[in-house]
Amino acid sequence: MGRPRTSLPFLSSNVDGGHVGNSIEDGLVQREKPPPREDGFPHVVGRFLQLFMSGNQVDGGSRTEEEEKVYSWLYALARSDKDLVFEYVRSTERGLSFTEAERRLRESGPNAPLEYTFPSWWHLLWNAFFHPFNMILVVLSVLSYITSDNPNGCIMLALVFISVSLRFYQEHSSSKAAMKLSEFVKCPIKVQRCAGRVEQTELIVQVDQKDVVPGDIIIFEPGDLFPGDVRLLSSKHLVVSQSSLTGESGTSDKMADVKENESTPLLDLRNICFMGTNVVSGSGTGLVISTGSKTYMSTIFSNIGKRKPPDDFERGVRRISYVLVGVMLVVVAIIILTEYFTSGELSESVLFGLSVACALTPQMLPLIVNTSLAKGALAMAKDRCVVKSITAIRDMGSMDILCIDKTGTLTMDRAIMVDHLDCWGVKREKVLQFAFLNSYFKTEQKYPLDDAILAYVYTNGHRFQPSKWTKVDELPFDFIRRRVSVILEIESISRDGKSKSSDRFMVTKGALEEVMKVCSFIEKIDSGSTTAFSAKEYQRILDLGEELSNEGLRIIGVAVKRLTKNASGQIKDDDEVTESDMVFLGLITFYDPPKDSAKQALWRLAEKGVKAKVLTGDSRALAIKVCQEVGIRTSHVITGPELELLDQESFHETVQRATVLARLTPTQKLRVVQSLQTVGNHVVGFLGDGINDSLALDAANVGISVDSGASVAKDFSQIILLEKDLNVLVAGVVRGRMTYGNTMKYIKMSVIANVGSVLSLLIATLFLQFEPLTPRQLLVQNFLYSVGQIAIPWDKMEEDYVKTPQRWSRQGLPMFILWNGPVCTVCDVATLLFLWFYYEADVVDMDEFFRSGWFVEGLLMQTLIIHLIRTEKIPFIQETASWPVILSTVVISAIGIAIPCTGIGEVMGFVRLPLSFFGFLVVLFIGYFTIGQIVKRIYIMVYKKWL
Repeated sequence: MGRPRTSLPFLSSNVDGGHVGNSIEDGLVQREKPPPREDGFPHVVGRFLQLFMSGNQVDGGSRTEEEEKVYSWLYALARSDKDLVFEYVRSTERGLSFTEAERRLRESGPNAPLEYTFPSWWHLLWNAFFHPFNMILVVLSVLSYITSDNPNGCIMLALVFISVSLRFYQEHSSSKAAMKLSEFVKCPIKVQRCAGRVEQTELIVQVDQKDVVPGDIIIFEPGDLFPGDVRLLSSKHLVVSQSSLTGESGTSDKMADVKENESTPLLDLRNICFMGTNVVSGSGTGLVISTGSKTYMSTIFSNIGKRKPPDDFERGVRRISYVLVGVMLVVVAIIILTEYFTSGELSESVLFGLSVACALTPQMLPLIVNTSLAKGALAMAKDRCVVKSITAIRDMGSMDILCIDKTGTLTMDRAIMVDHLDCWGVKREKVLQFAFLNSYFKTEQKYPLDDAILAYVYTNGHRFQPSKWTKVDELPFDFIRRRVSVILEIESISRDGKSKSSDRFMVTKGALEEVMKVCSFIEKIDSGSTTAFSAKEYQRILDLGEELSNEGLRIIGVAVKRLTKNASGQIKDDDEVTESDMVFLGLITFYDPPKDSAKQALWRLAEKGVKAKVLTGDSRALAIKVCQEVGIRTSHVITGPELELLDQESFHETVQRATVLARLTPTQKLRVVQSLQTVGNHVVGFLGDGINDSLALDAANVGISVDSGASVAKDFSQIILLEKDLNVLVAGVVRGRMTYGNTMKYIKMSVIANVGSVLSLLIATLFLQFEPLTPRQLLVQNFLYSVGQIAIPWDKMEEDYVKTPQRWSRQGLPMFILWNGPVCTVCDVATLLFLWFYYEADVVDMDEFFRSGWFVEGLLMQTLIIHLIRTEKIPFIQETASWPVILSTVVISAIGIAIPCTGIGEVMGFVRLPLSFFGFLVVLFIGYFTIGQIVKRIYIMVYKKWL
């Protein structure tokens, strides 16, 4: 990602009037030649498969072509003379005519930073509905209605409705948040236009920001927003806030009469002002060079509302749905054909096949998943954490990297005074005294630094007796001078006590360089003498300030001046209002301390396998200082300007290795997140609270903001913290992993039980030549089993499971089924053989007896399997389930055993079972748990994982 290279000299020959065309901007960019095209069928297929599998992911390592064009255009105009800039945008020093402005507006469209068509509500609803799992349930429900099985059809449609409603609500909320950002701030802009056919006259008119076009000359003053990217034509003490782009609270000095070069970071260009930034102080004029989608701001928000990286869990569920469809079509077709050729009745055969298909489908999956997520959301709400998207809880369980901003997250977001130093870096009380007097008596615009100075003085027992001083006047702080001065008077009594006199002082404090500018003397506090402020002393103090800044401290300068009197004893007016010829006293240092809870929370996250990376717009030195305080490694630190110089491969390597990334722009934060997701294959959480964090919040797997954050940042976040405390996130990570674990319990258990049961039904149908269970019996068994699994979200997880991030494994579930599915089938086949051969001579109606035994064994098998699957340990001995799961198991098992003995059982075609059969079941399930535990241990030894 090197700097964009531009080419300029030939442009003047192309300026012939008319409108701004793409040819000019295209001419400013030396485009790289595309790689040679590989023809042939194999290459075409390869490119198609790569496109299909990529999921439109962006790796974050390089800019898009549109971004490169914007960067090149801005750099080209920043390093050009003002006269040449007019030619580039085809404008004049008088401005555009009204006719030309209208024509350009029709051609380029309204001046809005986003060009993205948001999906309509019906499109979102269709995407939420069109899911393989939903399609399975809908088809089965329709077939259920056709075969007069109305209750089963209603249940499946209700499950589809719940699933579709939740997904539609989440995606519609996200789309609405993106649309809020597209409603860009509207405000009137002062524009210079020219009118008249014979003699043109310059007019100042007000137009709406959406009607500003490239080539317009705008006039701005404090409080104005820049309606586009602007090349300054004139400026007077211009100070601009770029916090909407950088996230830094500081300001930037801008000036028109400079020429920049490509070594300057884009946002540090002094003669360019960007769309969305605002004037803090000063005034000037500027030439609009880009509007709408061609501005720097549009490159920042161009990804808003677009798809995030594919969710591993959703993608895995989709694959399982496809597998179930395939198995269902094969198995159900065989069962229907077998039953039809045996009985000769097509309707009964179809009904039985439909019942088998229902048994194969994990119908409770939407309810189990959403109940688990909702339970986690309620638990996090108790920790003062609002969960907007419940799927974010599951993603938090998979999160292995948390990107955080420094300010207000790791630190207290307030200043604490550290020291008061003289010009040689020695602690001197006089420096503190005059800094205190300045903060004590100033009345306009109290700042946190003033509170920090006052708190330091009061808590350390200093007695400067402000009551002896009287305030005369004040020169308030402004962003041009960047300092504040107060004029104070103190009465003094002569040594003999007979006469009184008053002395007046001007006390100034503010930005170090600005205070030093008005100083002509320096005081040697140890001797009390003053000397001229030499260039050597000036540089030495600057070096001292830089050294302190590198330690992560914020510094201000302090100066004082005794106001002289004229012959009549009056204070000179000029001296009262002029800050000049002052005596430099020293420096005051401040620090934004880390939170007490931050270090503990980061340590707890590291224990849980979540690595922290700091992505901040602050300086390198300050970021390092804070990270060292909270225990984040600072051996690999990189800044945004340094990242800009790296090629794509080096960019990815650096991002994976770096723990602290400072001075990042919003687009760089986005690229870092995308690089971690795609190249590093990480699940990334991002904690931010500013407009500049919106891109990263939108792209991250888990977007986290705070209640005091910008409204746009909160809109794009899935989780909002009501308190800036990382410990809440630690609890969220644990709950996310518990939610994921309980969900995986159900998925693995239900797929194994269902697939094993259906294969057993297929074997029994082929072996017995009659239905092992009637459709009604099979549906009741499936219903009781499904109801019994509702308690799974309330189950507990083992401590070892929540210590590491949990992610969906592409090969994990198929291999899990291959290893554990046959165990269920073997037990079912053993029951079949036992019923058929042991009771064959003693039972009159073998069909009803077999179905009764098969019903009870199958229900108990599916109910008890949760206890084997839920833990790596030996169930009931080393580990027991939570009481809701145990209670559910007991109740459903009791109902299943009792049904054949009741009138309901007689209606359903069941008969009483002998005690010997239940003795067989005890032996069978002991053998099942024994074999299952052996298979489990071997599986864990091979794959190092269970759930």
